Amino acid sequence: VARRLSLKKHPECHSMAGGKAIEHLAQTGNQELLTFRLPMQQYRNCDFSFSGLQNLVYNAIVQKEKEEGIQEGEILSCVKDVAAAVQHAVAVHIIQRTHRAMLFCIKNSILLPKNATLVVSGGVASNQYIRKGLQHLADANDFALLCPPPRLCTDNGVMIAWNGIERLRAGLGVLHSTDGIRYEPR
Repeated sequence: VARRLSLKKHPECHSMAGGKAIEHLAQTGNQELLTFRLPMQQYRNCDFSFSGLQNLVYNAIVQKEKEEGIQEGEILSCVKDVAAAVQHAVAVHIIQRTHRAMLFCIKNSILLPKNATLVVSGGVASNQYIRKGLQHLADANDFALLCPPPRLCTDNGVMIAWNGIERLRAGLGVLHSTDGIRYEPR
């Protein structure tokens, strides 16, 4: 979405990654000026999908470009509102699907009733709007929420390393010998 909105050309966002640019612009946008239908509402599972939402957003951007009489690649006057609406729709989708997963785990006794924890990492965990929504969800369901600091939420390699540190601290799945382990570098 950031690429389609040409946010690299936006004066406030030229040096930001796409997700960060969307979050930045959304802070001063009006999420209610555009409403996007949430993806996969007909499915009663815990799967995530953003392709349908992406198509809706792209179509809305094309419509707004026509209304404003601008070409693709130019900045929409309502770019902050688009960013806010997209961020909100993504957050709601993630929160709804995560809530389903939490309820499924509780119903099927997959998690212990006490000390249930929701761990969120990767790029999505760096978005403060989404993180705040997930914190509300965790609080409402008596879950702890664990997220690494946002500065560590940009690279999957860092997330894997963070997970390894936490597992090492907890003594979970730690190998004390590398005998018999094969690997092939690429």
